[in-house]
Amino acid sequence: MAGLNPEITIGMGGRAVNPNDPSNPNPHGTRQQSAASEVRREIAEFVKVVVWFLVLFFMLRFFVIEGYEVQGPSMEPTLQNGERILVSKLPLIASKFSLFNRLDPIQESDIIVLNGPDGTNKRYVKRVVARGPDRDRSNTVVAADEDLYDGVPLEIADGHLYVNYDLVDEPYIPEDRRAFKSSPMKTFLNTGTYFVLGDNRRVSKDSRNFDAIDEEDIIGKAVLRFWPLSRFGLL
Repeated sequence: MAGLNPEITIGMGGRAVNPNDPSNPNPHGTRQQSAASEVRREIAEFVKVVVWFLVLFFMLRFFVIEGYEVQGPSMEPTLQNGERILVSKLPLIASKFSLFNRLDPIQESDIIVLNGPDGTNKRYVKRVVARGPDRDRSNTVVAADEDLYDGVPLEIADGHLYVNYDLVDEPYIPEDRRAFKSSPMKTFLNTGTYFVLGDNRRVSKDSRNFDAIDEEDIIGKAVLRFWPLSRFGLL
C-alpha cells in the first residue's frame, strides 16, 4: 500500500518496531558476540596448552632425558650406525647439588654421550673404562701431602687395557676384538676425570687421542636403545 514504510515492522502487542533503531535489542547480534567470545576463550586455552607443552618438552630435553642418533662405527658391535638412544641427564645434574651430592651417576662400563673435548663442537658416544678417585663427598678434609697421591694409574700395552695395574675384563666386547692395535700409553686419572674408549677400538677416536675427559664434558648416560625396534632394549 502506498505510504507504508517497508522498514517498519509490527512487534509484539501491535507496537511498531524499526530494526534500524540502535536502541532496539538484537538477539541475533548477542548470540554472535557470545559465540565470538567463546572462540576467543578456546583459542586462549589452546595457546596456554601449547606453551605449557613446549616448556615441559624443553625442560625434559635439557634437564632429564634426550634422544640421539648414533653416527659411525666406533661403538660397534654394541651400537650400530643409525641406531637411536635415550640419554639420561638428571642424575648427573642432580649430583652437582649438595642435597644429592652422594649420587655417583657415572660408573665404569657406562656408555655416555659427551661434548668433544677436541674443539670440534661434536658430540661423541663412548664407554667409560676407568675414572679418577672418588670425590670426598663428606664434610671432612684431609691434611696430607698432595704429592703422595697421583690418581688412578691406567696403561694400554700390547693391545690390552690395565687399570690399577689389573687387566680390565670387558665382556661387552667380542673376544676376537679385545686385543687392539694402539700405541702404548700410561696416564694417571685425577678426581673428576674419566677415560673413555669406543668398543670398536680399531677405528674409535677417544681418550687415546684427546686424553681423559672432565666430568663437565659429560652430557649424560645412555640408558635405552629405542630404534630399531628389533634391537630395542636397555644399555
